[in-house]
Amino acid sequence: MSGKIKLLVVDDEVRFLEVISKRLTRRDFDVTAVTSGQEAVDLADKQEFDLALIDLRMPGMSGEEVLEILKRKHPFIEVIILTGHGSVESAVSCIQAGSCNFLQKPAETSELIEVLKDAYQKRVQRKLKMSARSLEQLISSATRMSALGILRKLRKLENNGG
Repeated sequence: MSGKIKLLVVDDEVRFLEVISKRLTRRDFDVTAVTSGQEAVDLADKQEFDLALIDLRMPGMSGEEVLEILKRKHPFIEVIILTGHGSVESAVSCIQAGSCNFLQKPAETSELIEVLKDAYQKRVQRKLKMSARSLEQLISSATRMSALGILRKLRKLENNGG
């Protein structure tokens, strides 16, 4: 098992996928990029992902449809919707469907890392059924760590079962 956080990125814009994949791979994520919702659903059935970053508007299956399918079939995956065409209504709808966050394109890499950290923290908390207080104590002990350092510490905690 890799010590890296497994991230599924879904977007029909190939250039965006290339750029975001390179940026996140350099920051120690195990990134798998696909260009369609159906491809993402099929791949998630074959391998486990910790997080998914999904474009809202894509031809064929929309990001919201992918979100709903992934959350139903893989309850521990945390999904972040990233879009250039978002509205308050679509953000509310995605949050109600189980997305843990909704970001507008273009998102700064540092903002995206922070959102991914929060999503992964939520995943670990739910997966290990830790109390919010216990997890907060763990995080507060790492106050001098970067968001990436905290992500690595959470990954190690998850892999060791607590």
